[in-house]
Amino acid sequence: MGSEPGFSLHVTIYIDPQNVTKFFEHFKPVYDAVVAEPECRFFEVYQSPDDPGTLHWVEDWVASTEWFMTTQITKDYYKDYLAATEPMFVKPREFKILTRLGAPYYTAKKE
Repeated sequence: MGSEPGFSLHVTIYIDPQNVTKFFEHFKPVYDAVVAEPECRFFEVYQSPDDPGTLHWVEDWVASTEWFMTTQITKDYYKDYLAATEPMFVKPREFKILTRLGAPYYTAKKE
């Protein structure tokens, strides 16, 4: 089974549900900047129906993890976002970097 170029980043954060609106005020400009990056091919955000303070997102990148850690994650637009949102966390952020398998285990349907 060969892998396709790139990777998927899965992130989960835990914040007080009272801070969700405030969190998204800081998150949305960074989300917009990230999805405008040519190497980002997918970014979707999820919220737990049982705990609205548990937020999860998936970012799909057509790049190496080394590039992501040295070039992408160091971009200036993350600095203010992290400074404003990390104090909202009620427990540590969780993240996983996963290697894409590609065909035959990839399907994307048009809406």
